[in-house]
Amino acid sequence: MTKILRFDDEFASDMNYSYFFDGNNGCNSTEFSDYSQLLFPLVKTMFGKLFSRDTHDKNKKKSHTQTSRADSDNNDLVMDEPASLHLIEETLSQYQSELFPQGVLNLSQNFSIDYGKEITVHLVMPFPCQGELDELAVSLSKALNKPVVIDVSLKIKQVRKFALNGSADNIANIIAIASGKGGVGKSTTTVNLAYALMSEGARVGILDADIYGPSIPTMLGLKNQKPTSKDGKLMTPLDGHGLAAMSIGFLVDEDDATVWRGPMASSAFNQLLNETAWPELDYLLIDMPPGTGDIQLTLAQKVPVAASVIVTTPQDIALIDASKGVAMFDKVQVPVLGIVENMSYHLCENCGHQSHIFGEAGGEKMASKNGTQLLGQLPLNIDIRRDADMGSANIKTNSTGEIAKQYRKIARNIAGQLFLQCDNASPLTPDVSITLQKDQ
Repeated sequence: MTKILRFDDEFASDMNYSYFFDGNNGCNSTEFSDYSQLLFPLVKTMFGKLFSRDTHDKNKKKSHTQTSRADSDNNDLVMDEPASLHLIEETLSQYQSELFPQGVLNLSQNFSIDYGKEITVHLVMPFPCQGELDELAVSLSKALNKPVVIDVSLKIKQVRKFALNGSADNIANIIAIASGKGGVGKSTTTVNLAYALMSEGARVGILDADIYGPSIPTMLGLKNQKPTSKDGKLMTPLDGHGLAAMSIGFLVDEDDATVWRGPMASSAFNQLLNETAWPELDYLLIDMPPGTGDIQLTLAQKVPVAASVIVTTPQDIALIDASKGVAMFDKVQVPVLGIVENMSYHLCENCGHQSHIFGEAGGEKMASKNGTQLLGQLPLNIDIRRDADMGSANIKTNSTGEIAKQYRKIARNIAGQLFLQCDNASPLTPDVSITLQKDQ
């Protein structure tokens, strides 16, 4: 992902500073491990007049506000509070990435800063983005030599108005996770993306629409459990490590084959969706059945889906079927947010070599061909398989692990693109003006 950090305000207009930072290729052919290496030269340029010399006078009265040292290599430079706060505000205004095409503050619904032993920035955002802003906070901390914490509160709204029979408008957005064929790891990806969204601060539920092969109960560690009902009419969803979950697998014995025709399967799914007392959720992820047949088309038409995500492997045969999934959602006018390439590569535990077992860059080529984007690539990893089989939630409990970070990044991309592509409040939404001319 390319992250652009620009400062072209009155403080730096004479120098015309404009930094472009690519996390992979570096800036001006120089690799940077974090944003602080970009921020610090700019700190000295923009606020050089605001730096003061530390006299080391023990008898000097300390200011009621805390000061921050700007250069870890030059401890006699101290930045005062106004300069620190201004740098933070400018950074949040000018920082750009795929999720923040016009800066962080352009999307924030509320913004405030508490200045004390540490600087706490409070933001109210329309989609989960804590992980990316945490990285920015670390860079600001290094640049200011003072702890900076960015505290994100979420205010997520519906991008498509709807209400369900059993839970009214408790659910903000429904996202369908689909694949053109089975065996690409769609269900595993759905569960882990749900955990990743939770780690980013969202309230999440999951609905297993795979009527013929429900695997969500196993992956959530809820095998052989049954839903209850408080009023005898609506089912209470089960709790899977904090996820509100419902599946036909909770109602049908694991060893029984579900031999239903399309209309019966669609009716059963409709009941699971509408006759469940869903709590307040920011996102409900639907694990769609694989394929693009009648049942998939019916579900896509009957369910008030805000958008969809396609899961595939880089293998050519999987990509062909995944493209059909994109075409299906296009026909029912459901936006496709992008492609998740699962089992993209295998990472050797001994030497770190990447082996592209199922092919390379297939998801990227498919996204380009279908006019969408690659949301992320996931490795073929034994821990992912083991967690799914055991019903554990390491993606949530170990949310800072390397695998969890990859899922969290994809989850942020999904939630961010849902807002940017589909919400009327998005800065990318074009302004439409209508001018009425009087008859001459």
